[in-house]
Amino acid sequence: MGKIQFEINKNIANLTIQSPPANALSSSLLSELEGKLNKIEEEPSVKAVVIKGDGRFFSAGADIKEFTSMQNSSDSRTFSNKGQELFNRIENFSIPVIAAIHGGAFGGGLELAMACHIRIVTENSKLGLPEITLGIIPGYAGTQRLPRYVGNAKAYEMMLTGEPISGTDAFAFGLANKVVKEEELISEATKLAEKIVSMSKPVINQIMHLVNFSKSDLFEKGVQEEAIAFSKVFTNADAREGVQAFIEKRKPNFQDK
Repeated sequence: MGKIQFEINKNIANLTIQSPPANALSSSLLSELEGKLNKIEEEPSVKAVVIKGDGRFFSAGADIKEFTSMQNSSDSRTFSNKGQELFNRIENFSIPVIAAIHGGAFGGGLELAMACHIRIVTENSKLGLPEITLGIIPGYAGTQRLPRYVGNAKAYEMMLTGEPISGTDAFAFGLANKVVKEEELISEATKLAEKIVSMSKPVINQIMHLVNFSKSDLFEKGVQEEAIAFSKVFTNADAREGVQAFIEKRKPNFQDK
């Protein structure tokens, strides 16, 4: 059974992550997401995409248990590169993607949301990149996208402490387009998608194509450097300790190694 529900309704493709309890972004889920993007591109009627999470979370991030299977820097760099490529595809998608975020969007979950073109959050949702608490760094271009939305100073604070911000703060800092009450989230995301799909698809496609030229060449360089850095820190003793502590639900004891 798949982990992403997919349906098309009135020119809107709805993708719902269904991988309880936390909608973790496992390798199999990301592969399924890539397959759904292929289907959307093959369907000419689709003019907007809404992605949301089922249950308590948008997505609590990568499947940490998968980290224990990565034995060396090559494995971890491949892991990082694959996620970066998928999220870069979303950011460069010819169809606008709206992330409807409730509960939590942490780590890879927030990186997925940041790759989307528009983000609507609930007031009490939590958004953060807590990788540092595991002894690692964001690996799906989080170090490059977060500063673009919230500025360097807030990005440093969020990544160096691992502490999340609320949906209300995410809107204030520019990470979200709109903040709404939880019961209004899906209707607001749908309303926005309906406004978009009422427009001409060729024009939509051209806007999606042109806005991406605003990215500098340094972004691509930064993403490459992130994958290298991710693979370096992932083989450290502190990374092993951080991941194990998370699995054992205890506080990590980092030795700066």
